[in-house]
Parts: sequence; C-alpha cells; structure tokens
Amino acid sequence: MKLKIKKVRKNAVLPTRGTEGAAGLDLYACIDAPIRIEPRGLYRIPTGVAIALPGPETVGLIFARSGLGVNHGVSLPNAVGVVDSDYRGELIVGIGNTGERPYLLSPGERFAQLVVMPVYRTELAETEDLGETARGAGCFGSTGK
Repeated sequence: MKLKIKKVRKNAVLPTRGTEGAAGLDLYACIDAPIRIEPRGLYRIPTGVAIALPGPETVGLIFARSGLGVNHGVSLPNAVGVVDSDYRGELIVGIGNTGERPYLLSPGERFAQLVVMPVYRTELAETEDLGETARGAGCFGSTGK
C-alpha cells in the first residue's frame, strides 16, 4: 500500500519513521518560530503536509509522541485524531499541555505520530435484541479493579 503525501507549506518536513519497526510516522511542527505551549493551553499545530490514504478501507490515526506526553504533559486533547480516507487538507494537530510547566515547541520538531490502520466497514442492522453476554450492560468498573 502507498500513502500519497504532498507538501503544502514550503518549510514542511515529510514524516519519517524513527526505526524500521516503528508503527507510526513522526509528524513535524511546520511553524516559523517556537511556540510556547502553556499549561492548560490548547493549540493547533500545522504539519505542512496533506495525505491521500490508500482507500476507504484505511484510516489515519494521529497520536501524541509518548516522550512529550509522559515527560512534559504535551499530548492531544482529544486523545486520538482521526483522518478520514477522503480528507485532502493539511494535517493540523490539536495539542494541549496537562503539565505544570510551559513547553517550547520548536520549528521542525517531531511532536505527533501518524499511524495508518485498516477500517472494518460495517453495515448497520437495527434490532430489538442484541443478545446476552456475561457482562451485559455492566459499565465503568463493572469488571473489577
């Protein structure tokens, strides 16, 4: 499968894999100057690239980089960004800071990662009976600690 990619800003850096076994492609901040990511702040960071996924059987999922999240509290406020197969605009990543100190995001810094995954496309079948399971409608915490 091929992931088509296009630079939409002059200073964009194409995504890269940190290692041969990496699941995600690192996304780079396509910004002209450092941005101070304040605690409890929300920011939209451009990547400077647009993609065309292989088809409707795939989705692009954008995740935080674990080092930024664990070490600095910088992560995606919506946990995972979803890129639909028919989207052709620039990848812009929403990030926030749950930490106590500001974080300085530099131009060209790796700050998120893109994972391309298969999508199981389902057909809805409305019904009155969903069937029984041992768990049933047990919700949060219902399976124990």
